[in-house]
Amino acid sequence: MALSPAGHVTTPVLDIAYEHAGERDAPPVILLHGFPYNVRAFDDVSTALADRGAHVLAPYLRGFGPTRFRDRTTVRSGQQAALAQDLLDFMDALDIEGAVLAGYDWGGRAACITAALHPERVRGLVTVDGYNVQDLAHAGEPTAPEWERTYWYQYYFHSERGRLGLERNRDALCELLWRTWSPTWAGANAAFPASAASLHNPDFVDVVVHSYRHRFGLAEGDPRYQELEDLIAHEPPISVPTVVLESGDDGVGGPSAAEDRDCFTGPYTHRLLPGVGHNVPQEAPGAFTEAVASLLPPR
Repeated sequence: MALSPAGHVTTPVLDIAYEHAGERDAPPVILLHGFPYNVRAFDDVSTALADRGAHVLAPYLRGFGPTRFRDRTTVRSGQQAALAQDLLDFMDALDIEGAVLAGYDWGGRAACITAALHPERVRGLVTVDGYNVQDLAHAGEPTAPEWERTYWYQYYFHSERGRLGLERNRDALCELLWRTWSPTWAGANAAFPASAASLHNPDFVDVVVHSYRHRFGLAEGDPRYQELEDLIAHEPPISVPTVVLESGDDGVGGPSAAEDRDCFTGPYTHRLLPGVGHNVPQEAPGAFTEAVASLLPPR
């Protein structure tokens, strides 16, 4: 059963659009996409999980697809605390007391923060590339040059030239990121058009630019999330059962996910995926499905 539109839910800040698959009274699994992707990344995964007895929900993040801000004066923030709060608000709006969370990139960040700060709401976690939480206190510290080279798009968005480039060339730029972040995925070009429309959300550029400026201390956060940012700054451990998936051929540089092992204090599994790039659920749906299914209750 593939994902199908389920409508939207109203939260304090957003009208969050989402898609779903499976029976609504089945154990919930929330799948969280990243930048610059959307819920199409989970089409194959959702079918497999629904067949295994899960109710799969895949929300569009703020700034993506049909999700909209409720108030034109709200800061179009892309900070990590905002993404995490959106996830909690989404669960509250649907009366989901607890769920398995699975995500990558921005979505993985929201899932990790929620698992760390609200373990009572998370029955299990699948996170691509480990403890996906930004250490803002050390954001100005340089890292290995070969990794820095792959972060060019982040530095690009720090400038007004980069903002304008994203506004004018968003499809070409984001397709380039798809290809370079997944260098061994032959299907990247063919898959991109199905997700491209989501990048034309009216708030997409503002949210993306704010995200990459805030994480480097170049933009103030939305004050409504400051208390949550303060909690995140302590880098709380994740105690829920967790499966960490590590891309073997990710085009975005960084340390091995195995180096985050001490950030997880509960049941933990680390799986390296050779030949898989940044967009793990779409490139390796079988591996992603198996990771999520291992956290579901027995049927």
